[in-house]
Amino acid sequence: MRHTYQCPMRWADLDLLGHVNNVVYVDYLQEARVDMLRTHGPAARTGDLAEGVVVARHEVSYLAPLTFGFEPVTIESWVTSIRAATFTVAYEIFHERDGVRHVYARAATVLTPYVFAEERPRRLTEVERTTLGVFLEPPEESRPRQPMPRVRADEAVHYPVRVRFSDVDVYGHVNNVKYFEYLQEARIAMTAQLWSGLEPTSIVVAQTDVDYRRPILFRPESYDAWSWVSRVGSRSAGIDSVITDGSDVLASARVTIVFFDPRTGRSAAPPEPYLAALRSLLPS
Repeated sequence: MRHTYQCPMRWADLDLLGHVNNVVYVDYLQEARVDMLRTHGPAARTGDLAEGVVVARHEVSYLAPLTFGFEPVTIESWVTSIRAATFTVAYEIFHERDGVRHVYARAATVLTPYVFAEERPRRLTEVERTTLGVFLEPPEESRPRQPMPRVRADEAVHYPVRVRFSDVDVYGHVNNVKYFEYLQEARIAMTAQLWSGLEPTSIVVAQTDVDYRRPILFRPESYDAWSWVSRVGSRSAGIDSVITDGSDVLASARVTIVFFDPRTGRSAAPPEPYLAALRSLLPS
């Protein structure tokens, strides 16, 4: 069974291109997942599956731009894997019009039940496994999981990550959605520095994979984000990032950006100086 959630949109969700920002999609996924796990099955009564979990990994594929509308966007969510101490939720974000499904994104989230009072993961209970089993739909195919990046401070661009009080959830941890914001800030700072003096061009995010290693906590001192270029194609590039606290890696990410022509709505080869600048940050 798939859970269907009608997600309202906000004007503040939009980016400079008038599209829903890639970070906001993750907020939509969280809303859909919490609604699913607080609505169905015996475990819904405790709220532990909805709120007593931490995100271990996000994989988001952005398929088409989503623009603002007063009509909610539909999100289907279901379970693709149930293990001893983790489960995976899949999603599809779309509008259905005249019998045609217009899909904007597909995603998957790996979650771990967590005892926040003791700061440790735990195993799923039988009641929780029964609840999740109602939504179980094994994936038809899975995208090969790529190894996540390790920090390369000698070839990376540094960005200080400062946590706002509003970034923190009720458990004192930075909410998983905010990691996408931090990574976006670091990526934009890097490309702004890299492309300084060039004519403006448009890029969109096509894929984001994030592994969550350790919680980020609110504090006055900043954390460190390191970003570097891992791949350069003719119309796209890969940017790897890590967020660290000293030598401890708190999160790692791999993002695919695509150069974009707003007039045609399609990918487009950028001027060569953009690609040359990206190549200058490739590992030697």
